[in-house]
Amino acid sequence: MRRIRQSFDEQLAQLDQDLLKMGAFVAEMLANAMQALVEHDVSLAREVIAADDVADEMDLGIEQQCMRLLALQQPMAQDLRTIGTVMKVIADVERIGDYSVDIARTAITLAETEYFKPLVDIPKMADMVREMLSEALQALVNRDLDLVSQVVAEDDAIDKMWYGLLDEIQEIMQQRPEVITQAVPLLLVARYLERIADHIVNVAERVSYMETGRLETLAPSHRAD
Repeated sequence: MRRIRQSFDEQLAQLDQDLLKMGAFVAEMLANAMQALVEHDVSLAREVIAADDVADEMDLGIEQQCMRLLALQQPMAQDLRTIGTVMKVIADVERIGDYSVDIARTAITLAETEYFKPLVDIPKMADMVREMLSEALQALVNRDLDLVSQVVAEDDAIDKMWYGLLDEIQEIMQQRPEVITQAVPLLLVARYLERIADHIVNVAERVSYMETGRLETLAPSHRAD
């Protein structure tokens, strides 16, 4: 029995590592999408779009590992919560990859456009959500509820930036209607980043559930889709 348990624990640890690998890959997709947007780099944007297939394969591979563990092992309550958490988390991470693709497509759309203002706040938001993603996945691997609380608190800062950008860009569009065709896509990028942060809060909530057995909404005003 001890050997069986050791083998099971090793497979759970491998799940953690594969999830971290997927998270790092998706974070790189987001970074490249933002670089493509800022630098008008169509080639890089297309690389992000192509990378989505790899992220999807990672998602499927981890899901299959989870299903094998459920089918071939006899997981106890804590183990079931861990496997269930991983299956939920990969769905959120995969969705972040989808949003990165949306940003890359916006970069292609605006590639020939000179921006009406320097892109400062949007890349800053992207850096913040990438850090949040890293922290949320580390919280899962390390079973760190303090880090979970930190991630949730950081989501508030993202929300403030989003609403600030929304007010600013809406005012600019009212004053300069000629920039609407580029302002609206940029506003959507900021919205994508805000939604990514909500998906990361979902991850944090699942970590909390995994450790406590209680599924609680840590940021009740925000739901990711």
